[in-house]
Amino acid sequence: MKNIFLILFSLFAIVANAQDSTRVEKRTFTLEEAILYGLDNGYNSRIAKKDVAIALKQKWEIIAQGLPQISGEANYTNNLKQPVTLIPGEVAGGEPGTFVPVRFGTKQSLNATATWNQLIFDGSYIVGVQSAKTLLQISENAKVKTDLEVKKAITDAYGNVLLATESVEILKKNVTTVEKNLSDTRKIFENGLAEEEDAEQLEITLLNLETNLNNSIRMQSIAYDMLKVTMGIPVEDEIIVTDDLNQLSKDNFNLLLLSKEINVEENIDYRIAEDQTNLSEVEVKLEKSKALPSLSGFVNYGAQGNSDSFTFFNDNQIYYDQSVLGIRLSVPIFSSGMRSAKTAQKQIAFEQAKLELEQTRNQVTLEIANARNDYQFALENYENKERNLELAERIENKNSIKFFEGIATSFELSEAQQQLFQAQQDYLQAMLEVINTKAELETLLDTTKYPETKDN
Repeated sequence: MKNIFLILFSLFAIVANAQDSTRVEKRTFTLEEAILYGLDNGYNSRIAKKDVAIALKQKWEIIAQGLPQISGEANYTNNLKQPVTLIPGEVAGGEPGTFVPVRFGTKQSLNATATWNQLIFDGSYIVGVQSAKTLLQISENAKVKTDLEVKKAITDAYGNVLLATESVEILKKNVTTVEKNLSDTRKIFENGLAEEEDAEQLEITLLNLETNLNNSIRMQSIAYDMLKVTMGIPVEDEIIVTDDLNQLSKDNFNLLLLSKEINVEENIDYRIAEDQTNLSEVEVKLEKSKALPSLSGFVNYGAQGNSDSFTFFNDNQIYYDQSVLGIRLSVPIFSSGMRSAKTAQKQIAFEQAKLELEQTRNQVTLEIANARNDYQFALENYENKERNLELAERIENKNSIKFFEGIATSFELSEAQQQLFQAQQDYLQAMLEVINTKAELETLLDTTKYPETKDN
């Protein structure tokens, strides 16, 4: 019996340890922590980082084309049936008009050759190196753009979690309040001091609140999942946000941001458009460079051995050296207008890119103005909704007192309650708008550049 008890106890300990090992500790994040985590682990940020790594390798691939290229080659042949050549019979002492079959060479041979190729001049290569730098710049600016979008997306998602959480808490309090009002009203009705309609009106309000509460609880779960996806966290993991919506909105009051100015050329959207313009210009140069001659040189060195049997690794095997030095010059002479047509196409595309760059300049200027206006409106609207909520609370409280004193009707109380509930949601939304519009304005005013590395 004692042994059975020990076995059962051991099994219980094993199961308990297994459960502890699979239990995932909930991680907590402030908004700032969530942004930092998302910039390192978010899917879009990681993908953009890979694009920069690819561009770095592409840059070196293009540069390496102008550096020495060395290749080696080895060939082994075994003539299982050596070819027969007929020679005139008189050469071998035979009768004229006859032929003697002979076999030339050895049955087996082995030769190895190493070749050094070096590009001396090629206009396309020079322009190609320029294009590689431009492509790298494009990928780096794309990474900066992605990080700004990730930061804004996390701010939006984090704010939605706070909004859903506050909505749930407020709706729970409202449900509790209306449940008490309904209970008190039913007691008054049972004593004959109120009409049944009064209780029914409160019951309608309660049912609506419960429906909204259930929906808000589901939306809270969805908001958390959205935040996790944006941060690069598996949806099955559990996280907790620690910031408070009210305090966070107050922390995002920054009147100095409304007067902040930047050069449009420092905006990331303008820089990306400028990169595309530079790339179009490089493509024009590339087409023009194809009309230039190219010059390259090569040197090879090899050795060949011959034998009727496989003796190539023997000490007495004889190898015969060979070497060639050469220069290759290629001069484009006539293309029937094909090169000029391609160059004209790239030139038109370059002019188009310059127009798009000018359009981007004006677009960015307009977006900054709109974002600044939206942020200012959000600040003003927040103060307005805060005042509206205070008034709605006072009105609802007065109507509640009047209702239970028999002065106000249930319909008047219901209207005051609905006005309060709407004011609560408007106030929450106003706080969220302060956070989101500030994030939008900061994104447009951000002048962050990709950090320089040794690989650049």
